Amino acid sequence: MSVLQDARSVGLVRKQFRTFGSAEEPLMLECGRTLGPVEVAFETYGELNADRSNAILILHALTGDSHAAGYFSEEDKKPGWWDVLIGPGKAFDTEKYFVICSNVIGGCQGSTGPRSINPATGEPYALDFPMVTIGDMVEVQRRLLDDLGIERLHAVAGGSLGGFQALEWALRYPDRVGAVLCLAAGPRLSSQGIAFNAVGRHAIVSDPKWNKGRYYGSDTPDKGLATARMLAHITYLSEASLERKFGRKLQWADRLSYDFVTEFAVESYLEHQGKKFIERFDANSYLYLTKAMDYYDVSQQYGPLEEAFSRVSASFMAVSYTSDWLFPTSQSREVVSALKRNGKDVTFIELDSIHGHDAFLLEADQMTRLVRSFLTKTDTVNHVKRVADRNGRREIVFRPPANGKRRLPFGL
Repeated sequence: MSVLQDARSVGLVRKQFRTFGSAEEPLMLECGRTLGPVEVAFETYGELNADRSNAILILHALTGDSHAAGYFSEEDKKPGWWDVLIGPGKAFDTEKYFVICSNVIGGCQGSTGPRSINPATGEPYALDFPMVTIGDMVEVQRRLLDDLGIERLHAVAGGSLGGFQALEWALRYPDRVGAVLCLAAGPRLSSQGIAFNAVGRHAIVSDPKWNKGRYYGSDTPDKGLATARMLAHITYLSEASLERKFGRKLQWADRLSYDFVTEFAVESYLEHQGKKFIERFDANSYLYLTKAMDYYDVSQQYGPLEEAFSRVSASFMAVSYTSDWLFPTSQSREVVSALKRNGKDVTFIELDSIHGHDAFLLEADQMTRLVRSFLTKTDTVNHVKRVADRNGRREIVFRPPANGKRRLPFGL
């Protein structure tokens, strides 16, 4: 079937760009340095409604990008990374919502990052690129939304690094977010997670071709980056999923080689993942984004979790997965407990899945049901829009749903 004939696909899409700041008026980063101009790559799906109240911001994971749904051409073999959830009639229904996904700064898929040209030198930034944080990523997204004329988001949604960004949106801009879907994430990365990131970065910088980050225009540190990806990919899976898919199967033969060659199927699979990864990702971006992930800590930025989440006004849904050992359920429970102690509207689900950390990308049916149910609830609540009138009173304004049927919000 042609991508143009699939009624549940957003079809052909295009990457868009916005530029913010300049060398004279740069963006101030949390590390104390500045960056400007800053270019942001993003895609949108669906239509923004008249009062600009139906926007949902999708936040990608560590090695994701702005291409969350649809196809760039009819010849594309694969759609965007969350295409199973974004489109007409899908969980993020583009007949109802205006969906936005941008590439984070520090990335390598169109937004300003280490391989972008430094206007001061005319050469790629490489390690002259400043350290960026989750907060910096959200600040750039906020500027993008301002540029699009969107004052308040109906929802933000993301998993893993995207879940960190979703939390940061709720904490940094509580009045601009109506709902938060935080998937496979928590208030911080564990010491084990930091350790895996550190080994991945070590693999990259130990590659002779890394050349202290100045490899642009010459041989790239492919071996180091592929090894980093292979290591990280193990953390995204589970023992059960690896055992079910590969077990101890040999890839090419029916007997052991008694040599140091790739022979187990799982070895071949990881090598394949590494080879695919170096075709689309920049090694320096991997260094910067894993460091941003290491640095994120809600308590360090906003105080103890109960105090931090007292500022939240959004409805929350937190989802964890039984086999996720990178962000185990205990991390989600910390967020949920802090929200509950503050009397916030929060839903928590632990999904039974063998897919490990990647479950938020792979459990399409379960995720569709959960997201659709949560957004239906928030749609109903958002039909009642509380606004302060000129006399300082709070008035309730009913905004009927798109199908014309009026439903009362919960609690009224």
